[in-house]
Amino acid sequence: MSDFITLLPILFFTTLRLTTPLLLAALGGLFSERAGVINIALEGLMLSGAFTSAVVTWKTGNPWIGVLCGIGAGVAVAWVYAIFTIKFKADQVVSGTAINILMIGLPGFLSGALFLSSGSTPSIPEQAQMPYFPIIFAFVMVPVTWYVLYKTPFGLRLRAVGENPAAADAAGVSVYRIRYTGVMISGALAAVGGAYLSIGQASLFTRNMTAGRGFIALAALIFGKWRPVQTMLACLFFGFTEALTIQVQGIQFIRWKLFTAILIIIVAVIALFVIQLGKERETSNEKLPLWITATSGFITFLLAAYITKRILGVVREYWFAETGIPIQFIQIIPYVLTIVVLAGFIGASRAPKALGQPYQKER
Repeated sequence: MSDFITLLPILFFTTLRLTTPLLLAALGGLFSERAGVINIALEGLMLSGAFTSAVVTWKTGNPWIGVLCGIGAGVAVAWVYAIFTIKFKADQVVSGTAINILMIGLPGFLSGALFLSSGSTPSIPEQAQMPYFPIIFAFVMVPVTWYVLYKTPFGLRLRAVGENPAAADAAGVSVYRIRYTGVMISGALAAVGGAYLSIGQASLFTRNMTAGRGFIALAALIFGKWRPVQTMLACLFFGFTEALTIQVQGIQFIRWKLFTAILIIIVAVIALFVIQLGKERETSNEKLPLWITATSGFITFLLAAYITKRILGVVREYWFAETGIPIQFIQIIPYVLTIVVLAGFIGASRAPKALGQPYQKER
């Protein structure tokens, strides 16, 4: 236990460090999705910013120029994505996936052409790295995003376009212009998050270094119900779980307790499904009292948690008694939680009504 207490300060700063790229990407996705454009391409936008920033910083020795060029790359890729989804009305999920696939392969190809190594770029000198500014910038952007979204005419138009583009168009708002702007802002912020990975957390760009953070940021955005402060809290939650998995890998007792807790959380989500099904049944012809659905869900959770702990006890005794729980089981926790959050809370979050719907201006 004393080992864990000594890790608390490290855990706190590691959480901030790991939250930063998630928060920047999630806030970028918020601008895009509040305008009605699903941004599955956050992963690709982060990769574009990470690669460009690393290359330019290595060439110039100036991280500020590197970040600015990374932002330019992110905006350019976002502009291409916006053309496909807004102008040509392509399926937004398919287009975003295509951007992600492109940006997984393109940096490796360019790195091979420039540096004769498709796996990584050259290391950036320590004096040219930027470890702190993106952290401050990410958390400052939360109140800035809130103010822009709820206290400015642009924010009002952005939310109106995401909810009812036809009504916004009738009121004189350029739906296409607002959507283009929202998507390009998302490209800029996601690119800063990617730049932090390559010239802040690390000292070079490695192939697919985002490792799914764009998708985790998207999950945090949904978990946060497309609101800035709630999205920040969701990103902190994911950042904390990742920091915890890193710091406790050498502490066997905590590793097992953490693994057990995650499985019980999954059981809790199943219990929420039971409650939700009861509510849906209540809205049909067979109405059930609320206390019955809540009690049944709670009892289901208690029984499932008890059974889970007993099964894990047997598994630990017969399979992991000598070797302990494999580290890989701990490393997958952030990704498992992402799936759990998406499965358990996507139905409880109300997305912008026009999200994912192409808009065709009436003639």
